[in-house]
Amino acid sequence: MPNARLSRPSRRGILAAGGALGLGVALAACGNDDGSKDSGSGSTAKADKSGPWSFKDDRGTTVKLDKVPANIVAFTGVGAALYDYGVQVKGVFGPTTVKGGKPDVQAGDMDVSKVTVIGNEWGQFNIEKYASLAPDVLITTMFDDAGTLWYVPEESAKKIAKLAPSVGISVFDRQLTQPLERMYALAESLGADLKADKVVAAKKRFETAAARLRKAAKAHPDIKVMAGSASADIFYVSGTDLSIDLEYFKALGVNFVEPTEAAKKASGGWFENLSWENVDKHQADIIMMDDRAQALQPDALKGEKPTWDKLPAVKAGQVIARSPEPILSYDKCAPLLENLAEAIENAKKVS
Repeated sequence: MPNARLSRPSRRGILAAGGALGLGVALAACGNDDGSKDSGSGSTAKADKSGPWSFKDDRGTTVKLDKVPANIVAFTGVGAALYDYGVQVKGVFGPTTVKGGKPDVQAGDMDVSKVTVIGNEWGQFNIEKYASLAPDVLITTMFDDAGTLWYVPEESAKKIAKLAPSVGISVFDRQLTQPLERMYALAESLGADLKADKVVAAKKRFETAAARLRKAAKAHPDIKVMAGSASADIFYVSGTDLSIDLEYFKALGVNFVEPTEAAKKASGGWFENLSWENVDKHQADIIMMDDRAQALQPDALKGEKPTWDKLPAVKAGQVIARSPEPILSYDKCAPLLENLAEAIENAKKVS
């Protein structure tokens, strides 16, 4: 996937560091800071597949159908989350496979051979293929407060909207627990059994992991964490505002590197752009690196970017993966908390 778009100050900038440009004021009324459910939660009763279906999304739009959707087309990460709850989507769009046909990290455990891929990269969305699936509903995330559907090309959004109603789950300026709860409710409305052993265990694991991370952060308040993403020419340092994972980790007490507001201004408030010559501007004990396919991974930087190799956290081996677009299931989010907690528990102070 090309990296050229990463430095472009547009909606595509979200791809660089898990953030979106400020396309308006902060998302209003999206829940309490403690991660409690917002007022727009969907059905909480297990779906009756023979009866009508409705779900109120994070735009405030209520989709109503005569029956529970069978032909679901979703953003890849959404499809992966629903899969963890036992809901199979028919088609996906967004990063699904990488070179060689292997599943993209955003596909999670979903069997990519069993879904129709409408588009695998930014800007790709085959409308004819989408129409051929006779979609009942399109489901994706939203990285702004304007209701912009993620990975649905803006130039063809109206044509796509005519083929099926859409559901948008906000991942903008809220803590991770909120979109997790929304996906949980959406999955249940689509027929998921939330009392299944696997689902119950995953939710418990997430809660335990959250407590562990809070404890680790409290015990090691001096450990500084930096969230980064790498391209050939630029290293992006994410601020904690706006990103669902970082906002939540910070609320649990994690001590993050915070770029100044002025430094983040060029990207709409999400991240600071650094040239590789200036990658040592911020001191950090742990670096969390964007694990998505369009970002250069630590192995690719080793030996290629001398300034990277010299960073104290890199020399100490204190670099872990970060998922800026978490798969919104408890099964996939629990390990994110566990990995960060473990890193903080074992980190040496090197900054």
